[in-house]
Parts: sequence; structure tokens; C-alpha cells
Amino acid sequence: MIAGARVNKTLKIAQTQGTLRYSRWDALLVFLSAMHAAILIALPLMPVIALGLWWNANTISHNFIHKPFFRQQALNRLFSFYLSVLLGFPQSMWRDRHIAHHAGVVWQKRINRQILIEAILIAVLWIALLTLYPVFFLTVYLPGYFAGIGLCYLQGYYEHARGTTSNYGVIYNTLLLNDGYHVEHHADPSAHWTQLPKQFDKDARASRWPAVLRWIDAINLETLEKLVLRSRLLQRFMLKTHERAVRRLLQELGEIRRIGIVGGGIFPRTVLILQRLLPGAQLVVIDAKSESIQVAQTFIKRGNDEDIFSAAPSVLGGENVMSTQGLRPGLLSGRPLRGLCKESLFLNPYIDRETVEFIHEWYDPARHNSFDLVIIPLSFIGDRESIYRHPPAPAVLIHDWIWRRRGESSIVSLFLFKRLNLVKR
Repeated sequence: MIAGARVNKTLKIAQTQGTLRYSRWDALLVFLSAMHAAILIALPLMPVIALGLWWNANTISHNFIHKPFFRQQALNRLFSFYLSVLLGFPQSMWRDRHIAHHAGVVWQKRINRQILIEAILIAVLWIALLTLYPVFFLTVYLPGYFAGIGLCYLQGYYEHARGTTSNYGVIYNTLLLNDGYHVEHHADPSAHWTQLPKQFDKDARASRWPAVLRWIDAINLETLEKLVLRSRLLQRFMLKTHERAVRRLLQELGEIRRIGIVGGGIFPRTVLILQRLLPGAQLVVIDAKSESIQVAQTFIKRGNDEDIFSAAPSVLGGENVMSTQGLRPGLLSGRPLRGLCKESLFLNPYIDRETVEFIHEWYDPARHNSFDLVIIPLSFIGDRESIYRHPPAPAVLIHDWIWRRRGESSIVSLFLFKRLNLVKR
């Protein structure tokens, strides 16, 4: 309450004195808008134009929509003219569209005097550039402009692609003035940008990526995983790097008897590693795709002495390669799947069927709750932040990108941009 009273007092002071209407911090945005123009003049390059448009549209321009900076309307109109010329689209039209977005209604296009003047100013600039610097305008400015519009489209789309989503990365929110607090912003669009972190919603849907980069989650990591099945060197590399990280973090834990491996199909490196490091533990692989389970099950030894490897060189130069018997036809275009030979990094090159169970289900922390340790993959489909905040087991190992360190952590590989994080209840 005391902090809230101080905030209200600050805002009231700002409303009754000075040029700025809401907060002295808005002077920073005015200064940054001038710096944006200066950088464009000094470095008129396509990437600078594109990134500058995207950055300004989601920081200065966006905040000016919700909280016009100046007390005097004449200054707000002038600043709107300036932003329109700087960014290449009428700021007032952008404001109408954005307000409709928050209201959840269809944007009704309209032309008023302010919008018309802004459009004319943009046209004057573009005609001048085309006349004086035609090559620059056609080969640098316009491509950069449309690339920036494309980045803005990605930003807007992925902010709401799976429901309104926030990003709480410190670097992103520092550089983009708390733009990552998107759930909080939609809960209270009138909140000043400096106050959004104080309105943090612990139950908000969150992404590890800023909105403009969330398309990365659409990359099919399973396809990359299948490539490992085709390469002896990749298999050895994946096993060696992952075992080192897992071994280090297991030292932080006590006795582990039952382990849940989420999405452990295709190349079952986690199962192979854990059977080596924790030979007495019961392993349960939970995978929503039957094809992935079928591939992983081909690593199971099919009898006391029967070899599941045949027909091609093994990982470290042996004579065997695992059979594809039992796989769905065409799964890997008919090419043999290379497995681990007896001379590999592992004493036991096979999955021991007595200690491994495969479950064809979506992982549900509420139902799959009988584990001492749960392992979450990089390709996890779900709320990773919720797993971090509310670990579904006494210990959870979470594969994540290398810049996402949480809890105890070990880098898997710089080449893979990957680390393994350990969180505990």
C-alpha cells in the first residue's frame, strides 16, 4: 500500500507540473526517439532501418499510444507527426488500430485531419528520397522498411498465438522498456510502462522467447533428433556431452529409484545414459508419439544373447548397426538406424527391458507424479516456466537453451547452444 501510495503521488505530481504528463521517465523515450533518428542518419543501412522500426514501434510508439507523453495536446500532435515520419506509418492510425485490439473489436478505418497530415508528411519524405537518392530508397530503405514491418507482424502474432503471453527476460525488458510484460499490459493497458514489473502475474502464460523470436519453437526438433540416428559421430557426440552434464548434476541428488523421462523416444540417449549412471533405477519414458517410442524400442535387446545391431558400421567402428524391424514403413526413408556398439562409451549398449517402461501419453504433472526425478526435453510442449516455478517432482532436470540458466546448471554443449538445469522442490 505504501509503495502504491508513492506511485500515485509521483503520478499526481507529474500531472500538475512540468511538460511531461505522466512520468519524468518519459523524457528518456523522447531522447531515445531522437537517438533513433540520429542513428538512421549516421548508419542508413537495411538492418538498422528494420530493427529500428521494430524496436521503436514496440517501445516509444506503443507507449505513446497508451500514455501520450506531454501535457499540451499541441506537443502530442507534433510528436505524433515526428513518429509517423520516423517510422513510415501514420502514428494516429496505428493508435486507432491498437486501441481496437485492446478493446477486442474490429478496427474501423477512418481518416481525420491528424491522420491525413501524417500520411502527407510520410509521402513527402518518400518522394524526396526517391527523387534525390533513388538507389538508396529502392534497394535499402524500402527493403529495410518492409523487413521492419515483417518483424512487427511476427511480434504481434506471437504475442497472442497461444494466448496472451509474457516474456520476463531481463535483457529483453531492459532494452524494450518492459515490453515483455504483455499479460500484465493487457490486464491493465492504462498502467505506465515503468509500473508493469510491479504488476507481475505469477500465473501468467510465459515464454522463454521474446515474441519476435517465438517462431523458433516451431522448429521441428524431432527432425533434428532423427538426424542423429543417421550419424555415428553425432550419436557419440550427443551421448558424451549429455552424459557429462547429467553426471555432474546427479551428484547434487540423493537416492533416486524412479525416473520419468518426458519425450524420451527416437534416439533414447537419456535412457542409455541413466542406465549407465543409475543402473538400479526404474525408468519410465512418457512420449505422446508412438512413432518415437517405436524408434527408441529398437534399442531394446531382444533376448539373452541376440544382437539388435546388424548390417553396417557402428558408432565407434564395430560391425553392427541396429535393425529397423518394427518401425513404421517410410519413417526414416528406409535407411538403417545406427545404434551403439559394444565398444562404445557405454558398458551396456542396449536398453534393459526390465528397468525401462514406455508410456504412450501426453505428460501430465498431476497424473505422472510418482517420480523421484523428472527429465524435461528441450522440445517440451507445455509451460516450461510453470515447471521451473512448480517442480513436478523432488528433482527436475530441464534441458534449455544455453542462455537460460536456472538453479543448479551444467552446459551440455556450446555447439548445441544447450544447458541442463536442475530445480528442486
